[in-house]
Amino acid sequence: MEASSSGITNGKTKVFHPVAKDVNILFDELEAVNSPCKDDDSLLHPGNLTSTSDDASRLEAGGETVPEKNKSNGLYFRDGKCRIDYILVYRKSNPQTEKREVFERNIRAEGLQMEKESSLINSDIIFVKLHAPWEVLGRYAEQMNVRMPFRRKIYYLPRRYKFMSRIDKQISRFRRWLPKKPMRLDKETLPDLEENDCYTAPFSQQRIHHFIIHNKDTFFNNATRSRIVHHILQRIKYEEGKNKIGLNRLLTNGSYEAAFPLHEGSYRSKNSIRTHGAENHRHLLYECWASWGVWYKYQPLDLVRRYFGEKIGLYFAWLGWYTGMLFPAAFIGLFVFLYGVITLDHCQVSKEVCQATDIIMCPVCDKYCPFMRLSDSCVYAKVTHLFDNGATVFFAVFMAVWATVFLEFWKRRRAVIAYDWDLIDWEEEEEEIRPQFEAKYSKKERMNPISGKPEPYQAFADKCSRLIVSASGIFFMICVVIAAVFGIVIYRVVTVSTFAAFKWALIRNNSQVATTGTAVCINFCIIMLLNVLYEKVALLLTNLEQPRTESEWENSFTLKMFLFQFVNLNSSTFYIAFFLGRFTGHPGAYLRLINRWRLEECHPSGCLIDLCMQMGIIMVLKQTWNNFMELGYPLIQNWWTRRKVRQERGPERKISFPQWEKDYNLQPMNAYGLFDEYLEMILQFGFTTIFVAAFPLAPLLALLNNIIEIRLDAYKFVTQWRRPLASRAKDIGIWYGILEGIGILSVITNAFVIAITSDFIPRLVYAYKYGPCAGQGEAGQKCMVGYVNASLSVFRISDFENRSEPESDGSEFSGTPLKYCRYRDYRDPPHSLVPYGYTLQFWHVLAARLAFIIVFEHLVFCIKHLISYLIPDLPKDLRDRMRREKYLIQEMMYEAELERLQKERKERKKNGKAHHNEWP
Repeated sequence: MEASSSGITNGKTKVFHPVAKDVNILFDELEAVNSPCKDDDSLLHPGNLTSTSDDASRLEAGGETVPEKNKSNGLYFRDGKCRIDYILVYRKSNPQTEKREVFERNIRAEGLQMEKESSLINSDIIFVKLHAPWEVLGRYAEQMNVRMPFRRKIYYLPRRYKFMSRIDKQISRFRRWLPKKPMRLDKETLPDLEENDCYTAPFSQQRIHHFIIHNKDTFFNNATRSRIVHHILQRIKYEEGKNKIGLNRLLTNGSYEAAFPLHEGSYRSKNSIRTHGAENHRHLLYECWASWGVWYKYQPLDLVRRYFGEKIGLYFAWLGWYTGMLFPAAFIGLFVFLYGVITLDHCQVSKEVCQATDIIMCPVCDKYCPFMRLSDSCVYAKVTHLFDNGATVFFAVFMAVWATVFLEFWKRRRAVIAYDWDLIDWEEEEEEIRPQFEAKYSKKERMNPISGKPEPYQAFADKCSRLIVSASGIFFMICVVIAAVFGIVIYRVVTVSTFAAFKWALIRNNSQVATTGTAVCINFCIIMLLNVLYEKVALLLTNLEQPRTESEWENSFTLKMFLFQFVNLNSSTFYIAFFLGRFTGHPGAYLRLINRWRLEECHPSGCLIDLCMQMGIIMVLKQTWNNFMELGYPLIQNWWTRRKVRQERGPERKISFPQWEKDYNLQPMNAYGLFDEYLEMILQFGFTTIFVAAFPLAPLLALLNNIIEIRLDAYKFVTQWRRPLASRAKDIGIWYGILEGIGILSVITNAFVIAITSDFIPRLVYAYKYGPCAGQGEAGQKCMVGYVNASLSVFRISDFENRSEPESDGSEFSGTPLKYCRYRDYRDPPHSLVPYGYTLQFWHVLAARLAFIIVFEHLVFCIKHLISYLIPDLPKDLRDRMRREKYLIQEMMYEAELERLQKERKERKKNGKAHHNEWP
């Protein structure tokens, strides 16, 4: 543990780890006698933790104290002094022996120290332990421009006026009666991270005296040490040749089986963290972040960044920010739902539907569906009012504005995090070319304008042809999604008649709801199956494009996977929202699919109930499945690995594994990094915003899921996965652009949902034009009297087609066969001059819908752009802090240099050496 910088001192002993030079001497001796056919087995120690090496015994005999605890915890070399910074794993049976030998000789030539150890359970598995001495760390930290602390920050309090001071005193008195920030973590538990309270500058060996160095072994934290070692390994050759370089290529060709930095010990402890302190940072993260007992507390983002790196820290910062911003959206959505519950008894439309016992509705399917009273759909009319009420439009506008505010304030939050984590001036290095790109285009080269070196070149015609083929593949897969939706439509059309003729009265009387519920579940299964196919297709198409660098490959793959999964997840929802029941025709002249199946109609209470069921079921099932796969799958895999180990070693033998073997038995991080985590949240963001007008409870479900998601991801990173390499990043990358696109799409879809799917516009037109209050400028519930009757048209039963004529004649309602039935539409009666033609009210409603869409979109887009303009990307106080810090750093560097020169001058005077014309 880095005791000097982390501040975890309770129950821990500060240990100084001098660099073990003897290990270097041993390497040099071994290298002289190294045989190309032995794969460096002379460095190999047997996997026995209880015995000590000859070198360690020699050091102890010489009077040097070797910490016994360091030997047994699996974080140090066998001498207990050199900390393990990186682990490489290979199998002795692997034929790539010569490449590994050259690679490891070059590793030692770079100054890294190495030690090998065989596995305790499988002697074929060899662990290569790497340690970077201070000289190597300093040299490469300077090359990589690693920023390190050199002076503590000075905080200046703004000037307070007397009036404001009095107000602060009154507020502080009031706060005494409130809980003391229950969401914040205890300061006694969290370590004081020194670099957050210090100004930092790129490390320089010439100006090493400027930096705060209490202990050279802990000056660079573990994540930085691993990053430096990984940087070195990526630039070491393993074979003669221009492109035979880097650890990634050795992992790809199977020379090494795995490569990872170590976790900092166990995440559990027998002692309480409050009484004995944290054993290590992993234990601290588990107790203060990954434990379910702290689900309501803020995340220790600085500690996450210190342990896992800035890239993963930014993901959890974004996820925490998104979850926090969901609170107002969930509250307003719950308010809209409760408003529907409160006003349910006063809703005139629901009352009329429930009291319409004399209105007989036409069958909703051919032959088997019976006539039904409108009052039979009373329950569905009440449920529809819960989601489609007077507050729905306000909520849709609010969510469109909320999406903009969320993104704009995230930019500000990201700027603050980038400042605190020293990412403002950080720029990515020139990326290496992908090995696949090099192998494909190695014959054609041109000069790189940045590095000035020749590199493989892809011709423009070749690139265009590959992009066209890739775009064609994307179009084909979207057509597959549409075909799957078409299959679901056919299922719904066929099944509604089957359920209408079912033996069970419960299903027979609720045939439409049963059809919708089963169709949604089948659709979910198809979605999950197609997702597996889409991943393989996206991988194939991305590799076909031959991106030049890894970041280009990731962006291309991310865009394809998002597009596939977004269309796959939302295509059926778009069908229900905008197509279901819109193009069915009317009784006597139904439109049919392939001239055979009659298209499905909406329920007498409207189509919104189908959309609500679709969103609710898909959202709950998808989030439940994702949470199981994220945590359950690694848990099962790790349990199975432990079971196999117990079977191999025997149940009677208990063995204590070193840390490198424990980590090797954990699951590696996803091959695509944080892609799955981001994709899940972005798709959820789409569900939360795109159709939120039809399902106001979506933000609440998203909030509950995210509270669980944060702790699940934290638990997975801390306990179930190997420690990922600490990577740097300035933002969330291409995902921000996708979020902006979803925000724009949500405005359009919500406008269409309110105008077309819901009954908001027809009710408004009736209230102002056709109802009892027509021409009075009122639109209350009293103005809705007669709306249900006005929204239903009359059909003469004798005009039914032969294949649509129901088996029942409707005599069960009045004792005599029915002559007329009603259906949802604005059409003339059968005895008019143009039977079943559109009425004037239909055209008024259509014009009002189109006008609402145009006005709503323009109004919301204006508000979004105004908010984007008014909210600066950089907070003013942060801008001032950055300017002042830049000024103070210049002053401090000047003062430090001046102080050093003055000390040198005094020393020279003491030694009797006078120098004239000396500055200062």
